[in-house]
Amino acid sequence: MDSPRIERALISVSNKDGLAMFARGLAARGVELFSTGGTRQHLESEGLAVHDVAAYTGFPEMMNGRIKTLHPKIHGGILCRRDEPADLAAINSHGILPFDLVVVNLYPFEATVGRRDVTQAEAIEQIDIGGPSLVRAAAKNHVFVTVASSPDQYAGILSAIEANGATSLEQRFRLAGAAFAHTAHYDAAIAEFFSRLAEDLPFPETWHLELTRREVLRYGENPHQRSALYAELNAAGANMVTAKQLHGKELSFNNFLDLDSALTIVRALPSAAAVVIKHNNPCGAASSDTLAVAARRALDGDPQSAFGSVLAFNRPVDALTADVLTEPGRFIEAIVAPEFAPDGLEILTTRPKWKANVRLMRVGALDVEPARWDYRRLAGGMLVQEADIVPDLEDEWKVVTRRAPTETEWVDLRFAWAVVRHVKSNAIVLAKEQALLGTGAGQMSRVDSVQIALSKAGQGAAGSALGSDAFFPFADAIHSAAASGVSAVIQPGGSRNDSEVIAACDEHSMAMVFTGRRHFKH
Repeated sequence: MDSPRIERALISVSNKDGLAMFARGLAARGVELFSTGGTRQHLESEGLAVHDVAAYTGFPEMMNGRIKTLHPKIHGGILCRRDEPADLAAINSHGILPFDLVVVNLYPFEATVGRRDVTQAEAIEQIDIGGPSLVRAAAKNHVFVTVASSPDQYAGILSAIEANGATSLEQRFRLAGAAFAHTAHYDAAIAEFFSRLAEDLPFPETWHLELTRREVLRYGENPHQRSALYAELNAAGANMVTAKQLHGKELSFNNFLDLDSALTIVRALPSAAAVVIKHNNPCGAASSDTLAVAARRALDGDPQSAFGSVLAFNRPVDALTADVLTEPGRFIEAIVAPEFAPDGLEILTTRPKWKANVRLMRVGALDVEPARWDYRRLAGGMLVQEADIVPDLEDEWKVVTRRAPTETEWVDLRFAWAVVRHVKSNAIVLAKEQALLGTGAGQMSRVDSVQIALSKAGQGAAGSALGSDAFFPFADAIHSAAASGVSAVIQPGGSRNDSEVIAACDEHSMAMVFTGRRHFKH
């Protein structure tokens, strides 16, 4: 069939980004514009001639905008099948004009309910009724009608009209699919809001999670696995899904995982900080007065493991830091940072061996709250939990040994505790002078994790602070740590053998702090 020429458009949008330019392009090609209240006023203020929907239907807007487009002269013009004589006779007998293009996006319900101070009445008024009806009607009749439900579709539609006077059936089919996805997501958000209110719980009976594909990746964790990156709808803030790549070849599945872990840790560290990740665990981390010093100390914590790693920073990468990163013998896969200073970016993209390889990812300011929910896929379902992002309150910590930590030890204990919560359990870290010296991760025995961390730290373990993500069931790990010179320990406490563990610390004149909160990461 021939695609109908686009001669008449109905426009009613909440998000007016790019609308005036789009409407101006339509008008320039002879398309008649019909619109409602605020949208019509916006277009008229841009100098465009627009037919008032209320004047066309002969029925005024009412109830403070609740009733605008719910009228047979609107929906008949959208749903009319142009190849059905009975449909054509019906609209002709009732003076109904056919609409070839429907441009509608919906009230900002999610943005409204996302506000902390939103009232239930405000939320309900942001439930769009006429908008979804228009979108669904146009999408249902996509054989004849083009529907635009997002500003990012305007350019493609206008280009098709400029070239052919109409969109293709294939284009209308794709736009219809996007329109149904738009209304489905909208209804899911409303259903979730009502479910949460009804149950007074953070976990509704039905959990709606909508993801949009951002890109297809080269492969997954292994070359024989296919993979893709998806974004949560309205994903925002400093994260790897919304990050902008400034340099280097495309990221791999494993790069995304490691950079996400690095970014999660570095945003929790004080001062200028750097984190080095290898196989999803930190092998280096440091905080300092300058980013360059933090970078060097993080990379030098475990230089063997740092080869082929990814890095994250919580400050813009400057020239001094870039000089450290590009020193001979270093190989870094990817770097994520809030920003890259022009001189730092030039160094990282022009020096030999670096300019063709390293991936540079800019995420913007890290002051945006991280994701609230943590999802874990199971065969046949999913686990959902609150993300472990709640800060620990130091006024709830307790010194349980005879000796309290020195001021220097306190600094390192805080640093160790900030890092260990992000290490795979059973997790042990050793820190000194706000730098990570050794990590024991993912072991079945906490004693083994301690031994690995001590082995990584070597002689540097003397005078270090040890952080443990969960309690020590026995005192054996404490004796091992003391033999290597560890001077202070921070852990949740809560073991039936706490008294034995505390006594071991006292025996070695070690200081120990109980936080009262566990940080498993499986």
